[in-house]
Amino acid sequence: MLGAPGAGKGTQADIIAAKYEIPHISTGDIFRANLKEGTELGKKAQVYMDRGDLVPDELTVEMLLDRVAKDDCKKGYVLDGFPRNIPQAEVLDKELSAHHDAVDYCINVDVPDENIVTRMSGRRSCPKCGAIYHIVHIKPDKEGICDKCGTALTQREDDREETVRKRLAVYHEQTAPLIDYYEKKGLLRTVDGTRDMKKVTEQIFSILKD
Repeated sequence: MLGAPGAGKGTQADIIAAKYEIPHISTGDIFRANLKEGTELGKKAQVYMDRGDLVPDELTVEMLLDRVAKDDCKKGYVLDGFPRNIPQAEVLDKELSAHHDAVDYCINVDVPDENIVTRMSGRRSCPKCGAIYHIVHIKPDKEGICDKCGTALTQREDDREETVRKRLAVYHEQTAPLIDYYEKKGLLRTVDGTRDMKKVTEQIFSILKD
């Protein structure tokens, strides 16, 4: 799954995984699992993290391959958040090929930056019960107050406009080149992420039937 932060690719990955009964795999989940379980791969990653260094692509891919080798991945899996750049994609392709596996589709959930800024910067959340609102699309009954528990709503740091724009800038510099990378391989399928969520899902399912 490919798309800018806030494009909705994680939500769609969850839906795909549920429909086809396959795992939704993110590198964040893999890292947390390996660190928590104290695996050899987790210990290797911890050394880099303790130094404040990025975990090398090869080690990240090694963790990923270890995860997709498990029985629940025999029917397939959805990758979300990896690869993040072309060097990672190249390592992934090489290692998957060595294990007689390959990426079948790269689904790009396309949403213009301004839509994402409006979408994310308008979000408000309840610090007490966790309810999510939006100043345009999901307004609380009383402005700035949670309907469920009456607590004042807040804006997460990640949802502030300047933070969203910084994340988008990083995405365009590092991850967006993957669109061209997978297009050249004939694997790219782009869906309009500005449409209703169910319409986006329908479009993705029609692609996966091909």
